[in-house]
Amino acid sequence: MRALRIDRNTGRFMIARLASGIDTGSAAKIGPLTLGEADAPALPGVGWQRVYPRLTGICGSDLATVEGHASTYFENWVSFPFVPGHEIVGELDSGERIVVEPVLGHAARGHALPFEGAAPGDGDDYAHLALPPLEPGIQIGFCNSTGGGWATELVAHESQIHRIPHDMSDERAVLIEPLAGGIHSALQAVESVRGVESPVIAVQGAGTMGLCAIAGLRTFAPHAHVVVGARYPAQVRAAKELGATTVVDASELARTVRHVVGCHIVGNYLSSGAHVTIDAVGNSESIGTSIHITRPHGRIVLMGMPARVDVDLTGLWHRETELKGSYTYGTETLPDGSRRRTFELAIELAGAVQTERLLSATYPLEDYVRALRHAAEAGPRGAIKIAFDLRPELLKTDKSKKAENR
Repeated sequence: MRALRIDRNTGRFMIARLASGIDTGSAAKIGPLTLGEADAPALPGVGWQRVYPRLTGICGSDLATVEGHASTYFENWVSFPFVPGHEIVGELDSGERIVVEPVLGHAARGHALPFEGAAPGDGDDYAHLALPPLEPGIQIGFCNSTGGGWATELVAHESQIHRIPHDMSDERAVLIEPLAGGIHSALQAVESVRGVESPVIAVQGAGTMGLCAIAGLRTFAPHAHVVVGARYPAQVRAAKELGATTVVDASELARTVRHVVGCHIVGNYLSSGAHVTIDAVGNSESIGTSIHITRPHGRIVLMGMPARVDVDLTGLWHRETELKGSYTYGTETLPDGSRRRTFELAIELAGAVQTERLLSATYPLEDYVRALRHAAEAGPRGAIKIAFDLRPELLKTDKSKKAENR
């Protein structure tokens, strides 16, 4: 198969980290990522299927890995060499089009489910993510045993596979995974404001994940005043189209929340503030701002993936603010008390949101340097989501013959 692959090479990771600070495309050229032929992953056992990607998105966590900025936390939760890519719309050998729920949960690893009908991301013990029969891996795209979406094929367990409607385009479907992440974060925000008549919810960051969180908030908290801080004109437009109440430049978010709430400012902290802040950036500055603008006893949903940060947590302590991580998706408790898998909600919502409008450009695998540069510079260049288009490669593949030979 044809694949982009990341090898464990400390030197190349360090070089990529240095190069990314100078030129966002250089890390892809000289870092640990290489393009070439590789052996297709074997089917690990019963219930596994071969998937042939059609479109695969480029995520912020993928960029962090390619550029050498990923946290060392992940060293024991991934297995090298691995093929990145977890935002996948693809085909099975049967020809059915599917999207992949990438978390390698209990079912995929042959472990007992934490509860009946659990989604891959459910459970409160993560030991299975590092235990056999698979190599360690938090999800497809970070596991040597499964492969990933930046290749012409991979393997996925039936618990991770979701069929999509015939009339849903690939361009719409490739945004389902990030939309599921946005819904999960939005519901974590909504959970903390139940009973509040007109909650104020702030969103920091209007890249793909922040925009997907806005879509989730508009669906599950329609009466909320959603205040968004965005950096670039394309993000401002998209946030408004997705239903944000107020969209301002990121530098004006604190002032705007203060105006909406009608509170004072003490030093650089609001005396009250947003009931909830969704931080879709995840760096030292954004987390600090979230603490400053969230009211005492409020909640901060940390959606952006941080690494090492330097933040004064005194305000978090004094204001008794809850800082809650938001990773991927699972089984959600909705405001009406019902329970649904996040991916099912995302597949249903994708049409109403018209997620294809967030897909700005696609590239073939061979053009990966330009693709990754475009993804890293998406905001300034007026883009939202960049993806790899593997459909031309799929046309070259005789899947039925491959299925017979295996």
